[in-house]
Amino acid sequence: MGAYILRRLLLMIPTIIGIMAISFTVIQFAPGGPVEQVIAQLTGDAQGADARLSGGGGDLMGSGMDEGGSKYRGAQGLDPELIKKLEKQFGFDKPPLTRFGEMMWNYILFDFGESFFRNTSVLDLIKDKLPVSASLGIWIMIFSYGISIPLGIRKAVKDGSTFDVWTSGVIIIGYAVPSFLFGILLIVLFAGGSFYDWFPLRGLVSDNFDQLSWWQKPLDYFWHLALPLISLSLAAFATTTLLTKNSFIEEIKKQYVVTARAKGLNERKVLYGHVFRNAMLIIIAGFPGAFISAFFTGSLLIENIFSLDGLGRLGYLSVVNRDYPIVFATLYIFSLLGLFVSLISDLIYTWIDPRIDFERRDV
Repeated sequence: MGAYILRRLLLMIPTIIGIMAISFTVIQFAPGGPVEQVIAQLTGDAQGADARLSGGGGDLMGSGMDEGGSKYRGAQGLDPELIKKLEKQFGFDKPPLTRFGEMMWNYILFDFGESFFRNTSVLDLIKDKLPVSASLGIWIMIFSYGISIPLGIRKAVKDGSTFDVWTSGVIIIGYAVPSFLFGILLIVLFAGGSFYDWFPLRGLVSDNFDQLSWWQKPLDYFWHLALPLISLSLAAFATTTLLTKNSFIEEIKKQYVVTARAKGLNERKVLYGHVFRNAMLIIIAGFPGAFISAFFTGSLLIENIFSLDGLGRLGYLSVVNRDYPIVFATLYIFSLLGLFVSLISDLIYTWIDPRIDFERRDV
């Protein structure tokens, strides 16, 4: 197992380099980069900036020479020295390969630099936004897995019963409703929309959180998280429940279960002593993707709807504003996290089912 772990760790190096290289190359062609945005602000050319963002040439590769001889559109009339200072400020005075090499070396040292437009370090920004995304991600995983797995097992045991039919109907309807749309419905109903004003709409805690007693603080925390968690858990709840049910049904029909029952083992012993270990493998396989999406992409719309300033919203605004240090730093961190979580899930495989031996397989 030690050799397998070492191989996986070594393979992470080219994998993360490849992810960053592809993303860096794509960014070279992205229109409306930071230099052009500053130029648009200096010249007051807001409409021109919008046009460049939607279809113009990028400032990193150059979009052709404009009327004033500059490679940046809208730069006519500006001092060329000012343009050079802007390029140096954003690091675009160096060749792309040099910039990429320096960026990767700094990222290995976990030095992510400073934001282009926020006047603070990228690491401090991530630390500031992490509690919101961590709160959403961790609790979603706990709720979805903690409820969905027992429910899925129960549905598999009661397959075809009235309980199975009506819970399947509720689950399918919940899966069909987009989380952001359900979030809007919850706001209308319970957050001061058109009916009740029971839940807050902004932030992770109240403004007077520090003044609350020790038992009031967790209540206030979950009071703010209630609607976002319900919205986000809907799709995850449905997917995990049906996946668990189908996996258990498939295992229950196998010969070893019939043999175990024939030996006189009770149903609980058969279900949790034999079936559970094999049926849970497919659930664990989906854990890394669910974990990462819950922390980042899965919460983007919900963070915006409920005014939660987390990593999803930070990443989205960074892409819109072309704040490349934040874009690449969040991509690097979450890609690295995803690779490690994938390795951990493989190790959990061997813990649940010792018959799986990754040592004898090619990575």
